Amino acid sequence: MDDTALATILDLERELQSSAARADEGRLRELLAPDFTEVGASGREWDRESILGMLREQSDDEAAPPIGIHDLRGRVIAPGVIRVSWDSSTGGSRARRTSIWCERDSGWQQVHHQGIPLP
Repeated sequence: MDDTALATILDLERELQSSAARADEGRLRELLAPDFTEVGASGREWDRESILGMLREQSDDEAAPPIGIHDLRGRVIAPGVIRVSWDSSTGGSRARRTSIWCERDSGWQQVHHQGIPLP
């Protein structure tokens, strides 16, 4: 796997955090794998359908602060598998985040995401 795949994944991670992508359920279904799981910074566990529902509700909130992305980096952990790490800031809250992206027949998809609150 080359640097191009890593750059692609970092771009996809940034896109996934954008308000445009988060309001586009069709795009989210392309980016999030059917077997997607998340452990949020709150400790709550999510699957793809529950995340889509939550994002649907959030997309109606025009006052929602943007997600700041800090120290975005990625690492190939196996052929067709990339781990992405970054810190987020959103309206005074901060979290350390990790995502796992897998190359599938339909393209790259996020299969897991986890957030841990930062002080």
